[in-house]
Order: sequence, then structure tokens, then C-alpha cells
Amino acid sequence: MDSLGEKLRQAREEKGCSIEQVSRDTNIAARYLEALEAEDFSGFPGEPYILGFLRNYSEYLGLDAQEQLSRYRSLKIQEQPVPVEQLLHSPVPVRKIVITAAILLLLLGAGGGAYYFATRPPAPRPPAAEPRQPAEYSMGAETLERRLYTGDSVLVSLGGSPYKLILAGLGEAVSITSPLGQLMVDLGQDAEIDLNNDGQAELRVIAAEFAKGNPAAGALLRFEHISAAPAPVAAAPADVTTSTVIPSTASAYPFTIQLNFQGYCMFRWQVLFERDRPDRNEQYFQRGEELSIQAQNGVRLWASNAQALKLQVIGGGRTVPVELGAAGEVVVADIRWERDADNYRLVLARLN
Repeated sequence: MDSLGEKLRQAREEKGCSIEQVSRDTNIAARYLEALEAEDFSGFPGEPYILGFLRNYSEYLGLDAQEQLSRYRSLKIQEQPVPVEQLLHSPVPVRKIVITAAILLLLLGAGGGAYYFATRPPAPRPPAAEPRQPAEYSMGAETLERRLYTGDSVLVSLGGSPYKLILAGLGEAVSITSPLGQLMVDLGQDAEIDLNNDGQAELRVIAAEFAKGNPAAGALLRFEHISAAPAPVAAAPADVTTSTVIPSTASAYPFTIQLNFQGYCMFRWQVLFERDRPDRNEQYFQRGEELSIQAQNGVRLWASNAQALKLQVIGGGRTVPVELGAAGEVVVADIRWERDADNYRLVLARLN
């Protein structure tokens, strides 16, 4: 049977991916991916990192994550030294007088111990431990790294206004209550948060270390201000790049945008020019998830990693694939109907 490292390497090569590509798609550092394939676990900060990265890497490669975790545990068992068995020897025969003396000493000791425990005063009971009170931390610098426990919170100041993030729970992932609602962050992964709901992320949260299913151990979380924020989706620049998705047609008609996420991506979308659908939506998507958006006139899209999603437009009996941008590129774009002389055309308008 193939070893753990060989299984990972073969699956990656069959998938046609390099270490660098896997690192970009999974947000796992390349040195950790190489260490997993080499079965060298000495460079990991701790056991939770090994288990978390191995689970994410296996799922990315389409392998059974539980099977690979079992392979890893088998490796750890094989590395443990085999205990040396103790040889049991029959006791050397002793004289009756020695045995009798030993029995008498045991009886005297037992009697003295019974008298001591019967006459000593009862020991005072220790005071009951008080429940831990949730702690609150303030993020004054560009980064803050803290071990938080359920109920603990972090205050982030932005534009003179405080925003509170609360560690709501610890299970298979870290659950954080943010101004956007509930946020789930897995081990070794990160998520971006738009604190003031202005269309651009200002804070990144990274789950550096935690034991899944063990809330008592807390979670080591890192908070980072995002200095280079993407262009807001609220207003388009005057000079935009436009390309045709569906060419000239006599009338505009409803269309559907279908998205398949190839990697981790923060994605926002807003249906345009429809009074009954004014709200903007936002969600952190993972590899393999899908989304469909129906619209009459247009949709505004924002993606933290343009190549992490595969997009196609369906309308008028045709399906047209659309490329938003390159790997790692933050993209803001409209897909909307525009008047072209006496006809209409559906265009992709890049706003950044």
C-alpha cells in the first residue's frame, strides 16, 4: 500500500497541480505541503496544524480525508519505541520467621494508619472555582494575536467607530460573531471582514491554532488590518473596461449567472436596477461550492480572487463563459444590459 506522502504526491501529479498552485488555492504554505509529502512533521508548530493541513490538502486532492488521517496516525504509532518486556522471576524462598515478621509489621502499620485516619480532623474543602469571565481586548496596532476562549471579544477601531468581534464557539471550525453576522474560519485558513459595510474588507482573521471539538483549549487567532483595500462596489469609476458577453439583440431579457468556486474566495454580489432587490449579499465560499444569480438588468460582482471562480452567463438560449481576471486579482465588475443604437447587448464592465 502507498505511504501517506506517496499517496498525496501521486494525487497531486494526477490532478496536474504544482506545489505553488496548491498553496495558492488552499492558503497552506508550500513548505508545509512539501513536508506532508515527505512525511517530515518536525517543522510544524504543533499536532493541530498537521491534522488541519492534512485534512484540507486531502479534500483539495479529492482524497478521503479520514483515510489519510488514519495513515498519519499509523505512521506515528510505528515511530514509537517498542516497550521492553519485563521478565518475571519467581520469588526467592524465605524463611518462615521472616514472613511472620513481615506480616506483624504490616498489621501494626495498618492499625496505626487506621487510628490516625479515625482521629484526625476532616480536611477543609477547597473553595469552588469561579466561572471564567469573558475577556475583552482592543486592537490598537496593525496586528493582534491572542488566544481567545468562548465569549472573549476583540474591539477594532475604524474611522473612530468601534466594532466588536466575539468568539461564539469552537467545534470543527472557529465561529466568530462579526458585524456581518456569523463567520466560520477553519484551521490554518483566513477570512476577510467588511466591518463598516462599505464594500471593502478592512480586517483579516486567521485561525492559527485550535483543537477541534475542545473549547477549553481556546483558539489562537490573528487579526490583521488590510492596508490595500479593493475598490468599493458602491460606485463605478468614470473610465471602465467593457467587453461584450451577449452581442446585439432586439430586447433585453432576464439572464442567470452561474458560478462554480475552484478555491477559497470572499464574494459579494448586488442585483442592479431592481427596486425590490436593493440589498448586497456577501459570503465566504470554499472549493466545490456553487452559486446562481438571476437578474433582469444587471449584477455587480466583487471577488477577492478572480481565478478562484468559474463563471458563465445563461440567457436567450445560450451559455457564455466569462473570465473575470487573473489568479489572486481582486475584481469589481458589472454584468449588465447596455443600449447599443436601437438594440441591446449584455456587457462585462470592469470597474477597477
